[in-house]
Amino acid sequence: MQKSFIRKYLTNKLVWLYIGCGGFVLGTALLGLLSSSVTIPITTVLHIVLENGFGLGWLEEVPKNEEMIIWNIRFPRVLLALFVGASLALAGAAFQGLLRNPLADPYTIGVSSGAALGAVAVLFFQVTIIGLGSFTLPVVAIISGLLSLLLVFGLVRLSNRGLAIETIILAGIIISAFIGSIISLIISLGDRDSMTQIIYWLYGSVGMRGWSHVQLIVPFMILGTLLLFIHYRELNAMALGEEAADHIGVDVKRGKIFILVGASLLTGSAVAVSGSIGFVGLVIPHLIRLITGPNHRHVLPLSMLVGGGFLVLADLGARTIIAPKELPIGVITALIGAPVFAVLLVRERIGRGKAID
Repeated sequence: MQKSFIRKYLTNKLVWLYIGCGGFVLGTALLGLLSSSVTIPITTVLHIVLENGFGLGWLEEVPKNEEMIIWNIRFPRVLLALFVGASLALAGAAFQGLLRNPLADPYTIGVSSGAALGAVAVLFFQVTIIGLGSFTLPVVAIISGLLSLLLVFGLVRLSNRGLAIETIILAGIIISAFIGSIISLIISLGDRDSMTQIIYWLYGSVGMRGWSHVQLIVPFMILGTLLLFIHYRELNAMALGEEAADHIGVDVKRGKIFILVGASLLTGSAVAVSGSIGFVGLVIPHLIRLITGPNHRHVLPLSMLVGGGFLVLADLGARTIIAPKELPIGVITALIGAPVFAVLLVRERIGRGKAID
């Protein structure tokens, strides 16, 4: 009986999918640590990470410059890309499940734009809220992103069309355009240096960050992830429609609030530390859902893993394609994500057309 259980467990597609996604994350993280203009042996890299992180190093002596490169520059950069990608992909999966449409993600419904406005305002006016200190940036970004989302839903309600996805996307585009004009106004009021800094930040980047930025995103990422993981059943129920979910005993309003707050925490904190990065929350959850099906028990964690690994790869491309210069990471995600999503969307439409025939 035990052998049959083990055999069944090992032949489960989802088990291998989790193993594959976990290996993908570890592989991309290691690649991100090894790839750079300065070549450092893999044994030295692993020693530095294990020694500084867990006190488990084995080498007697490591050059100080190599230790500084790995521990203070590359490792926090890889972690930040991993956390930002995981946060955006998880938030996208939540929005898509809540609104029952693959076109919904933090970027298309205006949450990223709202968070970017809050972050730009903090950076431009050098705002520091008493008691928050360095956490002013992510907190303001999260609040402004949530306010932007509420404004989008307010416009949708005024149209008397419920939560129709096409109305939400249209409202998101309107709000994003309006917020974009405000950001442009703020930028135009600044000097050349601040203008260049903010514009580059808006394109998205995890370069020139350190452990301080990792510490900024981690608490909000953990809280947002827990909120969404706890309420994955509500997301599954809402796939049937709000009325059907209500009939089977799901508290729809309460579930919506927790899901929206969790997704806004993830989006706002990610935008605060990396700028606006599109298509991660759009493409990755859609791709995962095609492979695993609609069960958010698996869609959410797998989206996190693949989204994190994908952004580490995108960052690797951003800093190596035109080295020693760097491309904004948002450019890489758009160049990869837009064609991939177009192909997925066309295939889905063709599949629906054949099913109807």
